[in-house]
Amino acid sequence: MDSASSDTINMKFTELPIRDEILEALEDLGFDDMFPIQENAIPVMLEGKNVVGQAKTGTGKTAAFGVPMLEMLDPHSGHVEGFVIAPVRELAQQITDDINSYAKYMDAYAISIYGGVAIGPQVDQLRKGPTIVVGTPGRLIDHIRRGNLNLRNVKMAALDEADRMFDMGFFEDIEFLLNQLPKKRQVTLWSATFDERTMNLSARFIPDYVEVNMSRDEIGNIDITQYYMLMSHHEKMENLTTVLDYFKVDRAIVFCRTKYTVDRLQSYLKRERIPAEAISGNYSQARRTSVLDGFRESKFELLIATEVAARGLDIDDVPYIINYDIPDDPHMYFHRIGRTARAGKRGTAITFVLPDQELELERVMAITKSPITKWSPPPAFLF
Repeated sequence: MDSASSDTINMKFTELPIRDEILEALEDLGFDDMFPIQENAIPVMLEGKNVVGQAKTGTGKTAAFGVPMLEMLDPHSGHVEGFVIAPVRELAQQITDDINSYAKYMDAYAISIYGGVAIGPQVDQLRKGPTIVVGTPGRLIDHIRRGNLNLRNVKMAALDEADRMFDMGFFEDIEFLLNQLPKKRQVTLWSATFDERTMNLSARFIPDYVEVNMSRDEIGNIDITQYYMLMSHHEKMENLTTVLDYFKVDRAIVFCRTKYTVDRLQSYLKRERIPAEAISGNYSQARRTSVLDGFRESKFELLIATEVAARGLDIDDVPYIINYDIPDDPHMYFHRIGRTARAGKRGTAITFVLPDQELELERVMAITKSPITKWSPPPAFLF
């Protein structure tokens, strides 16, 4: 294993040895200077090397693997040459949309494959010969076993949010999918956190990889101002309205541990005439999609969600994350607050902590290695 780092400051996409069609599309998107993760990963991948990258959501990961993937494939081969595995349908669709935006002047294109929808239209899409397939593990395996999807010609494969896929129980599915690839292939894996499972999979399936590892401080979200509030359980709802008023929050995601809390909190905010919608496991996929689309379009201010319901959520311009419940798993804190401060913007994260949860807070602080400041509203604000 090697590691990659770049001493170049503000390297531009135009400095990369990539197709003019890709450069033109990136210019249309306003992509000029590369983000650090792109600057460190793309040149290495263009050399044909395997990459294992550690980066949080919103740092430019998709371009980091999508641009070299498009550069390395043959748009006219008629085979699937690019392959991306993602944990949930929303992320798979977002990756597909992003890759297609980079490829709009090429004859290449990507499709997304995921469960929860009819399989027939996906079969039709696969028969048309897409260049890149992006999908979730279960539905990808289904298509392979039905003979609809052949990965024997894949040149580059990417695993995005690998740690989340492992948490969701997809380890064996990922092994199965990687075993379908040809022996000569390029693989890149991306994860917000590295643990034993991530390292084991990398060692087995990604030989001689280069590690692109943002510093612990960068992973610790130095672009996010982080606060915590100590309170009793019965103070939480009132403190939420205080936070919304004091910080003048006009757009935020509020994370809860349980579906019951999500529903209860939404009812409370409705009584307070605060525009809010919710997603949890109790909602149908159609309802969930409708709510997420509404939030993207700023039709309401607050999105209340359980962590499971928000997996793969990819929404820009969310200036505030409120942890109404501190997460059980301290690593989950990264995934929650990583939904603010996207693509170089700043954000604020506020976590509610009960007296018996201070140990969980200490665990989060130990992992982030960045300050989480105790906060309470000025007394004058409360009167």
